[in-house]
Amino acid sequence: ANVVALSGIAIAIGTMVDMGIILNENILRHLSEAGDDEPTIKVIYRATVEVGSAVITAVATTVISFLPVFVMEAAEGKLFKPLAYTKTFALVASLMVALTLIPPFAQMLFGSKGKPGRIKRHIYPVLLLIGSIFVFKFSGSWFMVLVMLVVAAYQLGGKWLPDRFVRLVKKGSNWLAVFAVVIILTKHWMPLGVDKGLIRNLVFSFSIIGGLLLIMHLYLRSYGRILRWCLNNKITFLAIPVVICLLGTSIWLGFDRVFGFIPSALGRIGISEQAVRTSAPWSSLRHKFPGLGKEFMPTLDEGSFLFMPTTMPHASIGEAMDVLSKQDMALTAIPEVDMAVGKIGRADSPLDPAPISMIETVINYKPEYLAKDGHRSTFRFNKRETDIFRDQDGNPVVAPDGKPYVVQGKFARENGALIPDKSGRPFRLWRLALDPALNEGRTGWPGIRNPNDIWDEIIRVTEIPGTTSAPILQPIAARIVMLQSGMRAPMGVKIFGKGKITLADLEDVGIQIEKLLKDVPSVKAAAVSAERIVGKPYLELDIDREAIARYGVNITDVQDVIQTAVGGMVVTTTVEGRERYPVLVRYKREMRDTIESLERVLVSSTSGQQIPLKELIRERRIQYRRGPQVIKSEDSALVTYVLFDKQPGYAEVDVKEDCERYLNAKRKAGDLAIKEGITYKFAGTFENQIRSEKRLMIVLPIALFLIFMILYLQFRSALTSSLIFTGVLVAWSGGFIMLWLYGQDWFFDFQAFGINMRDLFQMHTINLSVAVWVGFLALFGIATDDGVVMATYLDQSFDNRHPGTVQDIREAAHVAGLRRIRPCLMTTATTILALIPVLTSTGRGAGIMIPMAIPCFGGMAIELITMFIVPVLYCSIQEHKLRISTQ
Repeated sequence: ANVVALSGIAIAIGTMVDMGIILNENILRHLSEAGDDEPTIKVIYRATVEVGSAVITAVATTVISFLPVFVMEAAEGKLFKPLAYTKTFALVASLMVALTLIPPFAQMLFGSKGKPGRIKRHIYPVLLLIGSIFVFKFSGSWFMVLVMLVVAAYQLGGKWLPDRFVRLVKKGSNWLAVFAVVIILTKHWMPLGVDKGLIRNLVFSFSIIGGLLLIMHLYLRSYGRILRWCLNNKITFLAIPVVICLLGTSIWLGFDRVFGFIPSALGRIGISEQAVRTSAPWSSLRHKFPGLGKEFMPTLDEGSFLFMPTTMPHASIGEAMDVLSKQDMALTAIPEVDMAVGKIGRADSPLDPAPISMIETVINYKPEYLAKDGHRSTFRFNKRETDIFRDQDGNPVVAPDGKPYVVQGKFARENGALIPDKSGRPFRLWRLALDPALNEGRTGWPGIRNPNDIWDEIIRVTEIPGTTSAPILQPIAARIVMLQSGMRAPMGVKIFGKGKITLADLEDVGIQIEKLLKDVPSVKAAAVSAERIVGKPYLELDIDREAIARYGVNITDVQDVIQTAVGGMVVTTTVEGRERYPVLVRYKREMRDTIESLERVLVSSTSGQQIPLKELIRERRIQYRRGPQVIKSEDSALVTYVLFDKQPGYAEVDVKEDCERYLNAKRKAGDLAIKEGITYKFAGTFENQIRSEKRLMIVLPIALFLIFMILYLQFRSALTSSLIFTGVLVAWSGGFIMLWLYGQDWFFDFQAFGINMRDLFQMHTINLSVAVWVGFLALFGIATDDGVVMATYLDQSFDNRHPGTVQDIREAAHVAGLRRIRPCLMTTATTILALIPVLTSTGRGAGIMIPMAIPCFGGMAIELITMFIVPVLYCSIQEHKLRISTQ
């Protein structure tokens, strides 16, 4: 929850400055337009009041959009409520700063025309000097301090400099400030990875940030001409957002579900419905837009795995221990594994009903880079030399083929130890790629790039005949899954038996389902495993009641002797200080380690005669029997599990539906024989997704209605509120489009500095999960902000101008759009820029942050079009009112 709360701050960081941007831009604009004799304080007051209500409304819509998160329950509630509280408090604090601190600071720092006055000119250098001290303390950047000192010197002596030189210094200081900020950002961000060096990362950061700012600049320069065309060609322009919304809906629900009415409608006029559905265009679109998959939650990196394979139920304790020790040795030999601790059996607790055949191994893997106190340590490095890849202590590390290999670059060492160097490079603990160019005659290997590669290594080295594989699990997530469903896998089939159904019947059905599920394309065949219930070897001693009556022996006496001889009996308790231990008495091992020895165990009769146990059991011998290793029940029925896992790129709910359809088809075809009294159902984490989705479908419309009501209270017009609300629909569609693009192999499939951009931004198929919906909720509140700011000034512009013709209306809308485009564009740019580092993040929390950030990024990128939609729709409404009044 702490990681997710910090994720909320990371995603909201761009939004928190929006209020200050809007207020400052409006104050500066009013100061530049004010007369020389008008008091500055009145101008600032007027500018603040003008946008104050819009700012409050924008924050209120963002806070209300998180209402569904506040009412979440169970696991998703515990995970995302801290995020909602964190972001809400941060936004409220930013609003308080914007409305209470910025106006007085503006009055203190800005003179007339937005320029510093005589007294105020001396405040800047003081603030810059104080700021330089803090910058050096927290970042250690001499360059940033130098920039701030230069700017401070300019503020002190700028009035004595020529005007031309002043203009150059202003531009230069601005560019120096930008350059310094990008350097600091790059040092902490390192988007291409630390192995690429600072220069490449710096060029990449400048390219990303500069490219985005260039796009925004071109957008700003061409906005007026494009807006005028849109106002004159409303229907043509509005077709664009309609197409975007239809595309987003098709991506979300699927093309066939959205446009499925078309073949039916054509069928009514004589065109074959089947011909339409089987046509090449329809089939292509249906395949291209099948709808987004669903899952409960993306995987959250815990820094460890829980490996839970099983042996055959008839394996002895010694055999199970041998398997465990072999696997532990194989796991600790993986260079990326820090520690592996396995166990078999269960604790003396009914809460851990684990049989001997089930192995639990907790595997902690090393971080990607050597770190100290949470910060990566850097060491002296020569990138021009080559060296064998070594571990921290200088020992060679082998590739999967069992041989050491050469990599580019060499870390300097002194007596085998790495040499710290602030300008050096972090030391990578995960194996680098094997380059055939540096290792002649050997096959290339991509190295360990992410935790999934470590898991693949774990599966590879732990293959032992007679031992199953295991689905990928992590300790905390696995415990939650086991508490919720009782299974040790994220997905499975529960098979229930009632009445005369035996455990053997359940096992037979489980093995049938296991074989069938391995044929489902979306299921990972190696992870499918049905529980072997009947197979545990038992020694059965069937006491012959006639024989014990003949010898005069009570059945209780026979059972006590068997218990004492084999299992032992507690006869007393020893006290050692405050600790107490039971004292167990039983036969020596050599008197009970074979069937023949047990048959010779003596039982005393009432007459004192010693009778061999063999004489008191049926058939005069101890029988071997196959029996259950564990008996489980649920809802008063016997139960067994078939565990499985999904293939990468598939969604849990889709996999469950595929399996369900396949089993139903096989059952109808007679390939799955199930006796009367046996039923089965699918279980797993997808049940949480279904439950949370049902709750969101209730709360989400309420939140949207409340957002609409807040807009209505601001503008007192349902039409104006509705046209602002279109921003939510367009942004919603943009979020789905970005999710779809992430799953397309051609999107961003190019390399820069030797790094594929799809790998850098971790682009792969993203399924709809609670994390993605939380990202959409964050988007809803942001998507209305620009519309609120734009519509507020549209109202003011029309109130001041009172246009009487269509041309006047369009001119008023054009002027209002030009006046508000700059703050709207700045707020959009800050939000998008703040999300880019999140999209490239790795490590703890990235699995949750990225799915939350993708809808926000896509929605804000497409939300730029709302800066045209709001003026165009507003203009349409005013033109319609004019036509009505004229008639």
